Amino acid sequence: MTFAARGRSLRPVMSKLDVDKTRAYFPAFSEPSLEGQAFFENAGGSYPCRFVTERLERFYRERKVQPYGPYEASRLAGEEMDEARTRLSAILGVDPDELSFGPSTTQNVYVLAQAFREWLSPGDAIVVTDQDHEANSGAWRRLADAGIEVREWKIDPATGHLDMARLEPLLDGAKLLAFPHCSNVVGEINDVAAITALAHDAGAYVCVDGVSYAPHGLPDVGALGADIYMFSAYKTYGPHQGLMVIRRALGEQLPNQGHWFNAGSLEKRFTPAGPDHAQVAASAGIADYIDALYADFSLPQVDARARAALVHDAMRAREVELLQPLLDYLSGRNDVRLLGPAQAARRAPTVAIAAERSGEELAVALEPHGINAGGGDFYAVRPLEAIGIDPAHGVLRMSFVHYTTEDEVARLIRVLDKVL
Repeated sequence: MTFAARGRSLRPVMSKLDVDKTRAYFPAFSEPSLEGQAFFENAGGSYPCRFVTERLERFYRERKVQPYGPYEASRLAGEEMDEARTRLSAILGVDPDELSFGPSTTQNVYVLAQAFREWLSPGDAIVVTDQDHEANSGAWRRLADAGIEVREWKIDPATGHLDMARLEPLLDGAKLLAFPHCSNVVGEINDVAAITALAHDAGAYVCVDGVSYAPHGLPDVGALGADIYMFSAYKTYGPHQGLMVIRRALGEQLPNQGHWFNAGSLEKRFTPAGPDHAQVAASAGIADYIDALYADFSLPQVDARARAALVHDAMRAREVELLQPLLDYLSGRNDVRLLGPAQAARRAPTVAIAAERSGEELAVALEPHGINAGGGDFYAVRPLEAIGIDPAHGVLRMSFVHYTTEDEVARLIRVLDKVL
């Protein structure tokens, strides 16, 4: 696996991210109440960038009316909602109406599973994994109640790795494969393009949970080839919305889950309730942020998809550089178990460890030192059980993104030395 998680061959990173400029885009880093705190729980939700918070504040102040009406405030509200869909879909390499907004990724998966419940027939088979966050596993597994055969692509109990050789026989006659781009505790980046191609060759549709990957660079869904790709805006520097791409060929086949009179609108077919207008509009700030990072490189102007590709690679390059020292430190200890690969290029900077003390106890011990991390099972009960870790004991999870500094990582290592 290279940095080409956006579905292309490795592109040269022409410029490095300037961490000082990058952090200036986030109000949290100038907030007095957060001073001295090193944030290592980004997998639970990133800091929002100022483009998002400014758009949200403006919408509530100037445009908090029913959108798409004939008067000025209403017209502007609708236009800003449309802007978010248009700009983010361009980044993702899909058509605007192939992108849906919902209250959360968990809710989006649930609604989608109900559509498949109607569409599939008893005896049809789907494939899920035991590497997933429960949001992209539980709703699919419940289809067994409707007579759907649920097959499980199991991870290696020693490494947490999903082996494609184990997948191929499970795809025989399957209608759907649901798997994560990246596990929220194992951290390994799965080769979405290769897995998708294998599933498509077998006649199965593909649903990818991108919640744990997208914070590290928005993916080019069009290039990856997945039929469904989902992620959470509040983990990609935005508001609390779930974003779901459903490609047209599948979306127009699945039964409508929205109002009957919206059945002809792909972007509304899987949104039963009205969207949060302000948060949808504020999601355009994610695109603003990507454009701002690209502008900092002082490179020639290119289209949105190409800009996002370069920013993606720059984010990943920075994260890999920051992550390897932490992985080396943890791998060198004989009193902790590091989940997932010890090579930074193969994983996201979402690092979980199991130790004698519970994950929650370790997170509490880090807090007085200004290290904000998490402890527990992180709704990843199935993968933890599959690799032999008691979810009640849990793991310590330390997660960061491109705006983290070298000093913060070094400080984390020093503090871990004290508390482990």
